[in-house]
Amino acid sequence: MAAVTIGSFEKFKSYLGQEIGASDYFKITQDRINAFGDATIDPQWIHTDPERAKDGPFGTTIAHGYLTVSLIPYLWKQVVEIVNVKMMVNYGVENLKFNQPVPVDGEIRLHVTLESIANLRGITKAVLGAKLEIKGQKKPAYTGSFVFLYHFNP
Repeated sequence: MAAVTIGSFEKFKSYLGQEIGASDYFKITQDRINAFGDATIDPQWIHTDPERAKDGPFGTTIAHGYLTVSLIPYLWKQVVEIVNVKMMVNYGVENLKFNQPVPVDGEIRLHVTLESIANLRGITKAVLGAKLEIKGQKKPAYTGSFVFLYHFNP
């Protein structure tokens, strides 16, 4: 369960400029990588062929970058429980930069900071700074800003 609960624009705004929190670690398995490759029609050997990848640049298979991005909603829900909301919309991604690959069986954790927030005629636009940590690594897998729109109940 998330350590932080947010149910209004005002509560959300109280985190402006601060790290809201971090998710639990999540292990990226070969089965998950293969399933993502199947779903996105991206069977590139560096992701899905462990034998060939042994001789590749990373010595093992690596997660698709967009697989790690697709986990944002799941990991974000571990950081914050949003309540009193009618609807949430994924609005965009800004300044996404992949810094290093996530190896198979690597464990990742999302750190989230509230970069900006605006009340757009009753709709909360939250820009969340995201850093995806790889356990045991200094450099994150990626950094970027994710934009969500929240329609809170009055």
